[in-house]
Amino acid sequence: MADGWYVSTTTWREIIKAAVEVGRDVAPHLQNQPRYAHGELVARVAPLYAYLGTHSVKPQHPVRGTMNRRLTLNPVYAYGTERSAKNAAAYRLGMTMTEWACRSLLGLGQTGHLELGGPIPALSNTFKNPKNKLPDLWGQHDAEGLYWLIEAKGGDVGLSMLRKGWEQLAAGSKIFSSYTHRIVLVGASVRPGDDLFLTIDHDLHLGRPPLTPAGSGLNGESAIEVGNLEDRLDDSDDALIGAARAQMLTYLALRSAPVSQLRTVPLPAERASRRRRSGLTMPLEGDDLTHAMRADVRRAATYYTDGHALRARLRSMGHDDFLTCRIPGTEVHLGMSRKLFAACERLHEEDLAIAQRTPGLRAEDQPADDQELSDDDQEEQRLSQRRIFRERQEEARPRLRPLLRGAYERGATSEWSDLLRRPQEPELDLESNEGLLEAATPETYLAVSRYSLPPARA
Repeated sequence: MADGWYVSTTTWREIIKAAVEVGRDVAPHLQNQPRYAHGELVARVAPLYAYLGTHSVKPQHPVRGTMNRRLTLNPVYAYGTERSAKNAAAYRLGMTMTEWACRSLLGLGQTGHLELGGPIPALSNTFKNPKNKLPDLWGQHDAEGLYWLIEAKGGDVGLSMLRKGWEQLAAGSKIFSSYTHRIVLVGASVRPGDDLFLTIDHDLHLGRPPLTPAGSGLNGESAIEVGNLEDRLDDSDDALIGAARAQMLTYLALRSAPVSQLRTVPLPAERASRRRRSGLTMPLEGDDLTHAMRADVRRAATYYTDGHALRARLRSMGHDDFLTCRIPGTEVHLGMSRKLFAACERLHEEDLAIAQRTPGLRAEDQPADDQELSDDDQEEQRLSQRRIFRERQEEARPRLRPLLRGAYERGATSEWSDLLRRPQEPELDLESNEGLLEAATPETYLAVSRYSLPPARA
């Protein structure tokens, strides 16, 4: 992308998708308490609904198919919110819009939190001191074949904040100096009365090529899969592990929800129809294949009163149904396929065994005297625990590959009641999605209420 000013279009679903998937991996702390995944998802999504709004514009150069609305702050944030709450919301806004910009706009693959040492295990000790001011995220770009170090800034982003972000990137760049990498600074700036806009600054540092994606993750080799992981699940076990890990928070939310809150939505079984052409997801309202398939399902539903028989008929017709749940406290619905759910289940079992062998990782294992430590000391201790957890995950990778592959393949023919280990089968939802704006990837589902988008500015 050449330097300059651009008007970029997107959907609210794309932004929510980015919000759900960016940030620290909290799954290690949820091993025994998966229901708290709902709270973490609320924390990632709610600030965007709480403080952003839209207003209509008449652009000088209209873009076909757009709603001609722009994001801005709502009056509550601008004039009534306390400074500490603004800081927290600004952090979430910065991380979300940085994830959206790097992945949806610039084509980066799955990002990761850099606190665990990034793609090079040998460098992990460099990042363990929470006092070090280092970048937020890293990723590997498919087209460039390079590591990216990424710093996110959000809120009332001015030159002084951007300079601090560049200093953080420079510190991270020194650590990665032997490898060719790009540093990227994204500022998601929004001020009262102004539209949300992004600044993207970057610089290229030359060195050795990145480590091979097919490595074991040990002895300095990285098992990174670049690009869109879900496009590679059929032929890459490491992509399957990466996709399952990226969706673990959603899996835990689905896993812990009461069956009465779960639904399944019909989608075509053909994954290629949902591979993204641009952005992170494919909107479903304009997808003729999905509309025709759901018309078939509604006709079939008039002949089958038994849910198991109806689902068997759907599979024989080349259709599938994804498990979904509305995240309590939000208007966001998240879901996934049987195959990915089964892979996540197997990965969760393995992670649970690792967590039980990692002293102090789980919240219930924390000694009372931990509270007497300083915030920095507590953070350093928890970083060390998470790093041990991640190292043990990587050690288990060769054994995980066939386990997750087997679970993924078996999931295709499993009943949802079996996967959930509950006697009831979730209800197949044929009607309520009429009130939703839906989007999907090959293995995941996301929807928002069409009536609960950010309110117009007063």
